[in-house]
Amino acid sequence: MKTKLTSIALLAGAVAFAQTKSDTIKSQEKEIEAVTVTVRKPTVESKVDRTVFNVANSSILAGNTTWDVLRMTPLVSIDNNDAIKAEGESVTVYINDRKSVFTGKELKEYLKTIPADNLMKVEVITSPSSRYEATGSVINIVLKKRDDEGLKGSVTLNNRQNTKNSQYTNLNLNYHKKSFTQTLIGSYSDNVNVQRNSSAYATYANNSLLEMNSRSEGRYKSPSVSSTSEYALNDKNTVGLILEYYQSNSRSFSEADGANYRNNEKISSIQQNQTATGLNRNLGTNLFYKYYDKEKNRILDVNLGTNYYGEAGDSYFLRNISGNLPSVNEIGVLSDIENRNYYIKIDYTQPLGKSGGTFEVGGKMNFNNNVIPNSLYGNQLQGLSPRDAFHYEDNINSIYANYSKTFFKKLETRIGLRYETTDYKMRQEVSGASRKDSYGTFLPNLLVKYSFSDKYDLSLTYNRNIWRPWYSEFNPFMIPNDDGIYSRGNMELNPNPSDRLYMKFGILKKYFISARYSFTDQDYWTDYIPGTIIDANGNPQQVTITQESNFNGKVHKYYLYANTNQTFFKNKFTVNVGLGWYYIDNSDFNAKNQINNNFYISYLSGTANLSYTNLFNKNINLSAWVEVGNQSNGNSYTNKPNVFHNFSATKIFPKTQMEVSLQLMNIFKRPNYDATSYNQSGFTRSSSKWDWYGASISFVKRFGNQKVKENTKTDVEKSGGGGK
Repeated sequence: MKTKLTSIALLAGAVAFAQTKSDTIKSQEKEIEAVTVTVRKPTVESKVDRTVFNVANSSILAGNTTWDVLRMTPLVSIDNNDAIKAEGESVTVYINDRKSVFTGKELKEYLKTIPADNLMKVEVITSPSSRYEATGSVINIVLKKRDDEGLKGSVTLNNRQNTKNSQYTNLNLNYHKKSFTQTLIGSYSDNVNVQRNSSAYATYANNSLLEMNSRSEGRYKSPSVSSTSEYALNDKNTVGLILEYYQSNSRSFSEADGANYRNNEKISSIQQNQTATGLNRNLGTNLFYKYYDKEKNRILDVNLGTNYYGEAGDSYFLRNISGNLPSVNEIGVLSDIENRNYYIKIDYTQPLGKSGGTFEVGGKMNFNNNVIPNSLYGNQLQGLSPRDAFHYEDNINSIYANYSKTFFKKLETRIGLRYETTDYKMRQEVSGASRKDSYGTFLPNLLVKYSFSDKYDLSLTYNRNIWRPWYSEFNPFMIPNDDGIYSRGNMELNPNPSDRLYMKFGILKKYFISARYSFTDQDYWTDYIPGTIIDANGNPQQVTITQESNFNGKVHKYYLYANTNQTFFKNKFTVNVGLGWYYIDNSDFNAKNQINNNFYISYLSGTANLSYTNLFNKNINLSAWVEVGNQSNGNSYTNKPNVFHNFSATKIFPKTQMEVSLQLMNIFKRPNYDATSYNQSGFTRSSSKWDWYGASISFVKRFGNQKVKENTKTDVEKSGGGGK
């Protein structure tokens, strides 16, 4: 493998040197070189309701995926469970203003199939309007739309060296002729991930402690293809069809060892090996119609779509326990998940009267039908169900209205209201357990911004949000994990409503200070429950079970954030730096749930994004990103902060439309996660060392005219808060 990497590196150097020499000779033959001045948006824009990360011309795109760029976006962080957060809070992800049906690891795998070369910008909408199906902040990923005649595209080859070696290849094709546009994207990745974990599960009642250390290695071969067909009926009406397919074949192995203690005395040792195979498939369709009258500023957008997700998996665990009651357990877990989603969504925007106001109204009907069959094979343990199938169905209907208007050219306002009804039912086939429920929710939204002058402005927003449990969190079927414990869902989970107040002060359009307060009186968090199973020899074994549980109690969260956007050297050098302070009051929550930990949490976090364009006028782009993150959340508290960093350099060869990029990831300190989670019965400390470090090299070859325009429905978006 090292030989392969050395060969690739030498080839990259040879190509780069040869191309640089060729360009130099050709440029010397000309006495005067034409100079093109391009007006570029700042890398980071701070608006009243969102922060915009303009990455279209950034060097960080080369060889990366959308998931990689999302990690480097200001205000955004990703925890060890691949949950995306903005300013420390959970988010809803949109792509071109269309909500993604995936969350967690499923969303991660999907975003890794979208090459970063397709990105126009990433919008972190901290104060979304009632238009969005949001549980808090929104991340809207805006892709490029190539709009020049003829065929054009790009080919990307990437080799990444972490603990193991991985490869990524992508082909982009776009054809535009008069009123018709066709885009085709195909990619293939062969990734190997390695991770180390350490866990300690303590139970107060019997003074017991379970310690586990594990190492896992997985290989994922993932082809994907997407197609977007768009036809302009005339200058106002457009129809289109989006088709997306993603597949992942995985094979992984993990080995774990640990020990059980009681009253500080070791009572048994544990060794566990796991092998797993899986096949994931995503298929999405979206048929859309858009009416856009630029002169009258009217937009009608109709979307009809389906999404299918399938996951077939086979995990085999060999667990050896030595001690007073030795046993050998062999358990296999078979699963075959099938999720189907159907939706229709309509949005309409138009000016209202001659007063300069804008009215927006819309709605969505959303249907989900999910099935999770699980079965166990091998040595059957008492206390574990051998098989069952979990069915989950829901229908979420919503309507909303927004009205925005600017008074005196200084006061921008937006008021909105969203109403959602949720009907859901779930059942297990074998056990007969079931639940059926429904509820309706009003979600108001308010934004006010006052500009004292061109240099100073102040904005205030209010949102009410609701966070629903994910379907798999309801599934009560208990299965073993690779770290030696067991997990299951909870059919009694309830949604979590919260209220949020947000204030932002802008100074000289370069400095921004924001403050946020949020409040909730109940939530659902990870709980750790002691349990007992009977092994194949008839011996009782103490186990730890994780599940999501309802927790009642008030939680107050305070957040203060300051950031600045600066440009230097004729806008070539861009700097964005931010620093945030979090303060969480869990006193009422902890007292009601008898959780023995700190009632108050306080910590700092910071980010910095630096980029330099066209260094020494040699078409060399540099970028750097650093984040100091503290991922305390819910009843989990980080024991030490993480320091992420990424450096990249890209050399562009304009005449041949080629790029060569070198990227260094977390070379000074390998990322890790170390946190303690508290519950009524004890606490758990978990530590993970991630595989996101090393170096990668990328080659990009473009062809055709690369002219682009924004592919988003927010064509009439204002700079202030009146727009969507």
